[in-house]
Amino acid sequence: MLQAQIERLFDEPPVAYEAEHFRLFAAFKDALNSGSVRAAQPNPGSTTGWSVNAWVKKGILLGFRMGTLVDMSVDVARQPFFDKSTYPVKALTPTSGVRIVPGGSSIRDGCYVAKAVICMPPMFINVGAYVDEGSLVDSHALVGSCAQIGRRCHLSAGAQIGGVLEPVGALPVIVEDDVMIGGNCGVYEGTVVKSGAVLGTGTILNSSTPVYDLVRSAVYTSSPGEPIVIPEKAIVVSGARALSHPLGQKWNLSLYAPIIVKYRDSTTETKIQLEDLLR
Repeated sequence: MLQAQIERLFDEPPVAYEAEHFRLFAAFKDALNSGSVRAAQPNPGSTTGWSVNAWVKKGILLGFRMGTLVDMSVDVARQPFFDKSTYPVKALTPTSGVRIVPGGSSIRDGCYVAKAVICMPPMFINVGAYVDEGSLVDSHALVGSCAQIGRRCHLSAGAQIGGVLEPVGALPVIVEDDVMIGGNCGVYEGTVVKSGAVLGTGTILNSSTPVYDLVRSAVYTSSPGEPIVIPEKAIVVSGARALSHPLGQKWNLSLYAPIIVKYRDSTTETKIQLEDLLR
């Protein structure tokens, strides 16, 4: 019912939005906030293990259409903020179970942030995102629009999880359970990072850069409609590959290349485990 109404309003916009339209959008945003609807969901039958819910993305975009620019400043003279009326800061209380350490973080309305999530300042979680239980979003980290973050993940300082709101049929960035994202990493363009994987500091993943697996003698690339998938428990580090172009050889040039150097073992677990004292 909600899906059909959202799709109808998205595809057939009225001349002016009425009270009934805003009630529909409020119900949709409540569903996003509770996690009962999400931009992507597990799908064991797909090649990535996930499928996109295009109608949810339509609903998020609908909010931008419907909203008007309003003053959201705490103190407009000292620190002005102006944004769409449909997307204020997310309403959280101590009973939400989310730990937001003071210091300039922001969580936009219309995203799911589960109990026991830790937010270190300053960080940002955008509309449509889904952050599951026990994950940590560290300082200067970004969880982009519609990104899906699993349980017990660690997004280290400066990590960027890109947003994929448009096109509506494109899979957003997926980070499954127990993933460690190192400092200053970037995961973009619908990349899927499977459970237990580790990205070393500064690793960049996107649709145009192949990933080289030294352990399994494989190269992972994207294809039309299919993103790069990082295997479970893979440990990916930042590397380089030599250019085969004659000038590349002459000038000794190389291109950035993410490389899987090993898969998680007991030694890895000891190095990356999160301290329970932090929670």
